Amino acid sequence: MSAEPPAAHPAPTTSAAPYDALLLLSFGGPEGPDDVVPFLENVTRGRGIPRERLKEVGQHYFLFGGVSPINEQNRELLRALREDFAQYGLDLPVYWGNRNWAPYLTDTLREMVRDGHRRVLTLATSAYASYSGCRQYRENLADALATLADEGLEPPRVDKIRHYFNHPGFVEPMVDATLAALAELPAAARAEAHLAFTTHSIPTYAADTSGPVPVHTEGGEGGAYVAQHRDVARVIVDAVRERTGVEYPWRLVYQSRSGAPHIPWLEPDICDHLEELRGAGVSGAVMVPIGFVSDHMEVKYDLDTEARAKAAELGLPVTRAATVGADPRFAAAVRDLVLERAATERFAAAPTPGSAPPERCALGALGPSHDVCPVGCCPARTPRPAAAGAE
Repeated sequence: MSAEPPAAHPAPTTSAAPYDALLLLSFGGPEGPDDVVPFLENVTRGRGIPRERLKEVGQHYFLFGGVSPINEQNRELLRALREDFAQYGLDLPVYWGNRNWAPYLTDTLREMVRDGHRRVLTLATSAYASYSGCRQYRENLADALATLADEGLEPPRVDKIRHYFNHPGFVEPMVDATLAALAELPAAARAEAHLAFTTHSIPTYAADTSGPVPVHTEGGEGGAYVAQHRDVARVIVDAVRERTGVEYPWRLVYQSRSGAPHIPWLEPDICDHLEELRGAGVSGAVMVPIGFVSDHMEVKYDLDTEARAKAAELGLPVTRAATVGADPRFAAAVRDLVLERAATERFAAAPTPGSAPPERCALGALGPSHDVCPVGCCPARTPRPAAAGAE
């Protein structure tokens, strides 16, 4: 006769209660040439950027027919989540809304309310702590909920899944993608290749204040944004070493800077880094875009177009690792994070003697992130209301 499982580790459940829906929240992107400038007007609203300047900025979209890959990638992720949930008996409808293009967040939340949903859990397509990667999404949620209230609808309660940068279902596909990209390099270049882990550059003041408390990393750089990326890079480097027997040199570098030149942003830029590698006699490089969930425009253009062109100019062999996208392991990770958060909420609402909160899965040295962003987390320069947090 088998023993009963201990009370502190209850049998797994597929209950998402108290949540009754999942919202996939993303950035959005144009789906045709006529969409490009209106989309950029949405992105830059309030900054006073002239329309003619937006046409110049949008040229990289026009190179791809005016279509950003991100919406189709979100459709693929939506399908993967729904299939995974159905396969594992998780009865939770999944909706999709964007910040800057259709389907718009406010329209999706309005639909969810009219479908009767009252407790919504949100998955943002950004894995790390920062203003633009977390708090701005929370501000957009607050704006949308306020609009619903103004329309006479009762807004749902909305929470947000914790930062998942170090969940195995996010990291392990990147390990495999890095190995595949290494294998694509010529053998002579692979032996002493360099791994360039890339993420979106942000202003240094935003990096330094990212997360609930300052977290300083090697080299004196501050903030959770940099620390989290470094931690994931180290996990991938260690996993690659275990699989290949080679400790590849690496560095965290940045891309897609878009701010005014007088404001300091995180450096070095990927193209500058490739020049540095070539000058040092490095035989080849793999670009690993750990800061991005999918192969959207900032990957396709900034890495696959600009950075590859720079590498070709330098005569430096490079390859690029794929992002996680709709990998089944990532869909499974989202399911795990949903169930983890749901169990945490149930435990907080009705703890029982001998019980314990659910175990929280994370790789690396930083451990699992907080469920609820505390007051002042990743602050904006101009304070604004933000949902799905302690404020």
